[in-house]
Amino acid sequence: MSDGTEGAPVPVRAIVAGHGSFASGLISAVEQITGKGAVFLAVSNTGLCLEDIQGTLVRALDNTGARVVFTDLPAGSCTMAVRRMIRARPGVVLVTGVNLSLLLDFAMKESADPLAAAQAALERGRAAMLVHGA
Repeated sequence: MSDGTEGAPVPVRAIVAGHGSFASGLISAVEQITGKGAVFLAVSNTGLCLEDIQGTLVRALDNTGARVVFTDLPAGSCTMAVRRMIRARPGVVLVTGVNLSLLLDFAMKESADPLAAAQAALERGRAAMLVHGA
């Protein structure tokens, strides 16, 4: 007996934005490891000015209903675009300096509120960064 959810599209819970194929590469890795890459939508800044990046991100948020945006660099163009945009969008959060451990943690917290999942994932991402050797 089916519960009606088989084959149903997975809702996008967060946008991952960055330089070049950074976002799609991380999402590909999440998919390979967990099968849950569909919870993210990739946005690249390639060939876009700040206003174009901001417009792309606004459309992505509007089309998906996502409230979390992950970016690659704290002072990068995607981060700057999100920071400008969220002033007028209460309830949308930005997490910058994203890494694979952070996205894996977020993807696995399917039932958690996206904002709470982002905060918890941030802690996991920080803890995953280590230096080994001399």
